[in-house]
Amino acid sequence: MTASELSKLWFKCSHLLREHLTPSVYNTWFASLSAVSYDNNVLVLRVKSQFVAEYIEENYIRELGRAIRSVFGDSTRLAYRVLVDSTTGSSTTYTSAGQSSEPVMDVDKRSSSANPSWDSQLNSQYTFSTFIQGTTNKLARAAGVAISKEPGRTVFNPLFIFGGSGVGKTHLANAIGNQVAQLFPLHRVLYVSANTFKLQYQEAVREKKVPEFLLFYQNVDVLILDDIQFFSGLKGTQDTFFHIFDYLHQSRKQLILTSDRSPLELPDVEERLLTRFKWGLTVEIERPDLALRKAILMDKVHRDGLPLTQEIVDYIAVHACDNIRDIEGILASLMAYATLMNNDIDLALVQSVLSHVVKKETKQVVFADVMGAVCEHMQINEKSIVGRTRSQEVVRARSMIVYLSKQLTDRTLTEIGNHIGHRTHSTVLHAYNSIQQQLQYDSALRQDLQMLESELRK
Repeated sequence: MTASELSKLWFKCSHLLREHLTPSVYNTWFASLSAVSYDNNVLVLRVKSQFVAEYIEENYIRELGRAIRSVFGDSTRLAYRVLVDSTTGSSTTYTSAGQSSEPVMDVDKRSSSANPSWDSQLNSQYTFSTFIQGTTNKLARAAGVAISKEPGRTVFNPLFIFGGSGVGKTHLANAIGNQVAQLFPLHRVLYVSANTFKLQYQEAVREKKVPEFLLFYQNVDVLILDDIQFFSGLKGTQDTFFHIFDYLHQSRKQLILTSDRSPLELPDVEERLLTRFKWGLTVEIERPDLALRKAILMDKVHRDGLPLTQEIVDYIAVHACDNIRDIEGILASLMAYATLMNNDIDLALVQSVLSHVVKKETKQVVFADVMGAVCEHMQINEKSIVGRTRSQEVVRARSMIVYLSKQLTDRTLTEIGNHIGHRTHSTVLHAYNSIQQQLQYDSALRQDLQMLESELRK
C-alpha cells in the first residue's frame, strides 16, 4: 500500500472518530495520530508518547477499533509506534491488546501512571485553597489555575515563576501539580528540585543509564522543576534538560519552572535554554504587601483556629514584611511558646518572638516621614501636595501618600486629609481606593510603593 493510499484510509478513520467522539476528546487524544504503515493486516499508528497510547487503550479502544475495522477490515490488528529518544529519533513499537485494559508493552513501565507506585513528590499541603491571592501574586495564580485545567494546552508553557525567597513560588507550583493530579488522575505529575535533578543525572552518568534517565523524564506529563538557578554552570545537566524540555514541549506536556531571578538574570545558563524559558509566560511573585500579609494571617486564624486578636494580626503584618515564610515561622513559634509555657498569645509574646525572627525592630512610621519620602521619590514639592494643584503627577503622589499613611501609620483618613490640605474624608477615601485598584495591574506602582515602604521602615 502506498503512502498516499494509507493516508486516505486513515483520513476516513479520523472522520469516523470525529463523528463518534466529542471535539475535545478527539482533539486531545486522536488529532495527533498518524498512520505509519499497513502490512500483513497490521496498522501501525504513530503516537507522541506512551501515555497517549495507554490512555486510548484504556478509554477509547472500542471506538478506535470500530473505525479501523470499518475502513481497513475486520482482520486488521493495531500497533503503536512511540518515540523513545528525541535526540536519536529511536522508537519502539508495541501491539494493541484489543479490548483488554492492559496493552502489551515492551518499554519500561516504571513511569506508567497506572502504576500505583508512581510518586509525584508533590506536597499535598500546597493547594490553591491555601495559596492566598493578593496584588503581588494575582497574575501568577491566575495562570496556574488556567494551566491546571488544561495542562500543556495553554499558551503558558512553560510557566516560569520567579521571585525572592519565601514569596510562594514552590507553593504555587505544587498547587498546580496537585490540581492537575486531581482533575487528570492518569497524568504523570512530577515535582523535582533542580539539585535533585542534577544528582539524578550524575548518578545516571556514573551507572551508564542516561537513556533510561531521559526516557523516565520524557514520559512525564507535567514536570515541575524548582529553583532552576542551581543549573548555573552545569553544562552536562543543562544539555540533558534541554533535550527533555524540547521533547516535552513538542509533545504538549506542561513545564513549570521556578527561580529566584528572571531568565535574563540567570548566570552561566546556555542561551538556547534561556530562549526556551521565555517561550511561555514569565511571571514574578513579588514580596507580599501589607494587605496580603494580613489576609494570610487571617486565613491562618480561621483555618487553624489560632487565638490571635486583630491587634496582634496587624502588628505581625506590619513588622514581618519580608516574606511569607517569616510569617509562617512566627506563627509556629507563637503556638510553640503558648503551648509549652501554657500562656495566652498576647502582644508582649508576639514582640518577643519577632525580636528573634525579624532582623531588627522597625521604627514607628509617622506621617511626615511618608510625605517626605514620596515627595523626594516623585520629585514634587510638599507645597504642591497640600495645595490645589490637579496635575497628574501631583494627584498620583498625593494618592500614594494617602495609601502609605493609611497602611503604615496610625492616622485616620480624616487626619490624613487634614495633613494634605484639609481634604474631606470622601476625597481621601477615593484616593486610597484608587491606589488599591491601580495595584491590580500597575506593576511599576507596586514596586514604587514596596520600595518606599521598605525605606520608611529602616
